[in-house]
Amino acid sequence: MSLIRQIWLLLSATLMVAFIGSFAVWMASSRDYLETQLRLKNADNAQSLALSLSQQRGDLSLMDLAVSAQFDTGFYRSIRLLDAAGKVVSNHEAATRHANQSAPNWFVSLVNIESPAGVAQVTDGWRALGSVEVVSHSGFAYDQLWESALKTGFLLALLGGVAGVVASIGVRGIRRPLDATVSQAEALMERRFITVEEPRVPELARLSQAMNTVVGRLKSLFDEQASQVEQLRQQACCDGLTGVSLRSHFVAQLQNMLNSDDGPSGGSIWLVRVVDLASINRSVGHKQTDQLLRRLSAAMQEVTQGVPGTLIGRLNGPDFAIAMGDSGVPLPQPEHMADALRRLFAEEGVHGRAVVGAASWHRGEAMGALLALADSALARAESRSEFAVESAHQQAGQAAMLGEDQWRRRLGDTIAQRRGQLVRFPVIDREGRLIHHECPMRLQLDPQGPYETAAQWLPMALRCGLVARLDLLAVDLAISAIRDDGIQRGVNLSPASLLDSQFLPLLRTRLMESGDAARSLWLEVAESAAVDNFAMVRELCKQLKALGVRVGLEHAGDRLTRVEFLFEAGLDYVKLDGSVVQGVASDGARRAFVSGIVTMLHSLGLQVYGEGVNDVDDLSHLWACGIDGATGPAVKAP
Repeated sequence: MSLIRQIWLLLSATLMVAFIGSFAVWMASSRDYLETQLRLKNADNAQSLALSLSQQRGDLSLMDLAVSAQFDTGFYRSIRLLDAAGKVVSNHEAATRHANQSAPNWFVSLVNIESPAGVAQVTDGWRALGSVEVVSHSGFAYDQLWESALKTGFLLALLGGVAGVVASIGVRGIRRPLDATVSQAEALMERRFITVEEPRVPELARLSQAMNTVVGRLKSLFDEQASQVEQLRQQACCDGLTGVSLRSHFVAQLQNMLNSDDGPSGGSIWLVRVVDLASINRSVGHKQTDQLLRRLSAAMQEVTQGVPGTLIGRLNGPDFAIAMGDSGVPLPQPEHMADALRRLFAEEGVHGRAVVGAASWHRGEAMGALLALADSALARAESRSEFAVESAHQQAGQAAMLGEDQWRRRLGDTIAQRRGQLVRFPVIDREGRLIHHECPMRLQLDPQGPYETAAQWLPMALRCGLVARLDLLAVDLAISAIRDDGIQRGVNLSPASLLDSQFLPLLRTRLMESGDAARSLWLEVAESAAVDNFAMVRELCKQLKALGVRVGLEHAGDRLTRVEFLFEAGLDYVKLDGSVVQGVASDGARRAFVSGIVTMLHSLGLQVYGEGVNDVDDLSHLWACGIDGATGPAVKAP
């Protein structure tokens, strides 16, 4: 039984005891009072009647007539006249219940008011003629006591109701901080660390203070761990001078972008070179050269600002690279970068030049061929004037030539006819046991055509506003597959779906209708979506975890240490991006970074998995780092 119910039970019992006790005491005292009044009345009436009878000088007829007259008033139950020898001379008795009695019989039987007889001597001078016994009718006392009991009971019930209202207000005042504390404890169980306002009740205030202190200490511990992990990330992934990605990390990110099923279908890559950096260093000095390179990286970030998923890396001393994917926003042109470089060199007062080589790319393209294409454009630009730009373009696929209306019809028909298919990639633990299957969705855009990856249709689905319907289709396919074989499956949700106000209610309804199958479903959102739309992710976790669905992050890594919502979102797991876990076997700094992330996330009760593991050696080192599961080409299905 809950504490609030116990308090209510105690208050109700107290009020009931007080009501019954008060009523019983009042009833007993009222009955004693009425009995006393009847005894005095009987004695007074007996004395008055005896005096009247004494005036009759022993005439029994007149005496009986006087007794009859007194009895006929209707207030007496019996009047008896006895002679000096104790023999009854005249006896008048009435029924126990008078004609107009309002008190019910059960009340009369329960209360039992006694009416003691009043006795007085009848004399003629000094001669004793006998005695008279007078017993008043107690029915009138019962009626008075019954009416008073009804009024008293009503007043006590009214007071009890008022006391109940006051008690309800008091209990509500106690319950509010208790509920807040319980919610805080439940949030801790769900790995959400929140603080609550301290109540005015001293005992509850101490409890809230203790809970808030625990949360504060846990948050401080996490902040400290996050700071340490961020330092490890900077050492493992970022150039110490400019802050952009190191060559190894940039190459790993670019490889994932080119091969990702749910990534962009194409984009562009720029290679930026500061020509003859050594001469510039000798001319202006090491300090100003470093300043130039830092401002150059800042200019790259400024030019590409607003393009989601942009990758910026330093390949070597004078060479930088920028990779951008088609994401529904116009991509900047390489000439914008050349203009920014020209202004930068002028502002720094540096006599030098920089060139830009650009190339377009499409999903599935070999990274080596793409970099070679961009490098050839860079070489042509370097052979020209300062701040020159050269571009190399490739022919886009036929599907990209379709208009938006045609894409909307194609995708709408595909969704209506449920021409979707989930492919399976196993996620296993260190013992080789299957945890769940990652299930990206393929669509058959044409009734007799092949099933296409998300890179082929996702950009146009975003533009047409059909992503939420596609994600619901993926969930339906996963639930159907789970019902068939009982194997757990993971489905990723697009950030655009989270922004659709109708998506979450529809998703919750479908999962509720799916029954136990929902407990085998894993839903994943990208790290970028979780950072940019924290409130949506928190609401997703709040509504779906009650149904047994697991919710986690995918493609996590670079921004993970800055995700403060890990305290409040209530996630179940995190999947580290392939660009983070690749190369841990040969790179000690990267290995330390991954180990730090795993330790930090485990301290929050989150499971940690690795994505895109390509190398068996990397996999063995990931197990040593404490990772809970992995997926990728190096992972063998059990």
